[in-house]
Amino acid sequence: MYISVQLDNLSDGAINKLLEAHLKEMYRHSPPGSVHALNPDKLNDPMVTFWGARIDGVLAGCGALKEITSSLGEIKSMKTDSRFLRKGVARALLERILEEAKQRKYKEIKLETGRTEAFAPAIALYRRYGFEDCEPFNNYTNDPFSLFLGKKL
Repeated sequence: MYISVQLDNLSDGAINKLLEAHLKEMYRHSPPGSVHALNPDKLNDPMVTFWGARIDGVLAGCGALKEITSSLGEIKSMKTDSRFLRKGVARALLERILEEAKQRKYKEIKLETGRTEAFAPAIALYRRYGFEDCEPFNNYTNDPFSLFLGKKL
């Protein structure tokens, strides 16, 4: 199965639908003040670059890279459609995002994710790619529902 990861201009609305489902899921596993996923109304931030992963033309997942500073990027909105779980979609997206972060010459890339059992597969993926626990960054604060991970590039 071939996974195509391409920049997405969000014009077809498919990523919006996937992120709306993502937000619903986040609110199921975390209290409102602990959900940091991008709202669909913030998708056009010029500091955020989106990619869509497609299998046979069908959106299978998405991921984004937000520039925090000229040396720090943040992974945002990593989501795999439930029909495509455990098929390598998140891995393909993460590899593309890491490649872009290196091309931009970021020194580090960080992310925030949940820390409950529902997030265990995502946490395992990030750890396989060398992400380690770090302190809250940018506008985040300590939160018992959040796990902060970082990786030097």
